[in-house]
Amino acid sequence: MLLPLVAWYIIFKYVPMYGVIISFKDYNIMSGIGGSDWANPWYKYFEMFFNSPYFSQLLTNTLLISCYKLIFSTIPPIILAVLLNESRGVHLKRWVQTLSYMPHFLSWVIVYGIAVAFFSETNGLVNRWISDLGYDAISFMSAPEWFRSMLVGTDIWKDLGWGAIIYIAAIAGIDPSLYEAAMMDGAGRLRRIWSITLPGIANVIVLLLILRLGYILDAGFDQVFIFYNVRVYSVGDIIDTWVYRTGLEQLNFSLAAAVGLFKSVIGMALVLAANKIARRWGGGIW
Repeated sequence: MLLPLVAWYIIFKYVPMYGVIISFKDYNIMSGIGGSDWANPWYKYFEMFFNSPYFSQLLTNTLLISCYKLIFSTIPPIILAVLLNESRGVHLKRWVQTLSYMPHFLSWVIVYGIAVAFFSETNGLVNRWISDLGYDAISFMSAPEWFRSMLVGTDIWKDLGWGAIIYIAAIAGIDPSLYEAAMMDGAGRLRRIWSITLPGIANVIVLLLILRLGYILDAGFDQVFIFYNVRVYSVGDIIDTWVYRTGLEQLNFSLAAAVGLFKSVIGMALVLAANKIARRWGGGIW
């Protein structure tokens, strides 16, 4: 039963690693990977990326957006999972869970359209309310001070229910006798949540945090590429969007591969470091 999954990983995850070689070559699409000349010096494209006048801005934007998503997108699914677990209304629980994870299956293009319908400066529903109250409309979609909040907010809304599924499954694995013993000892609902539910899913929380740290330099290319515009480049231009413009649009595949390798190395280092720290508290992946 594992064979198809193992084959998929080998074909689509490990075999393409051979392409990392073009990070160190002056890759020519007609010559192919093997026929292209080696870059001189070998770190030519890494140096090109690091010496870019936008490097510090790109790295700062990428880290800030990723950290904001990591921080603010972790707690809401936990809260939703706990609330659904404590709910006694079976039908209400099913409806809320279904409605909350449905946005996960929407593409970012559709989510962007929904965001425009609500937050557009001219015809957005929210700005209409603001105008009716006598205030000036706010450029939620194109103002630098609001752009990151829009990214984080839409990311939370899209993946809130999907993220809660994992925690609901973890809560379901907690021994019910623990709750019964706590109730006999006089523990209220909040005390049971704090002393039983949250510690019971602590390992899952740590596991997901460690895995997400590996993607700290992936701030969400699809979302940012669809949402951003020239006016918000200063706060929204990330490494992946710069690589798309500078590397892929100009057919500089060596530069794109070099940046991808750089991100992978940093991600692996963060995962290893986070796992080592988590093991001190009895967590960790291995």
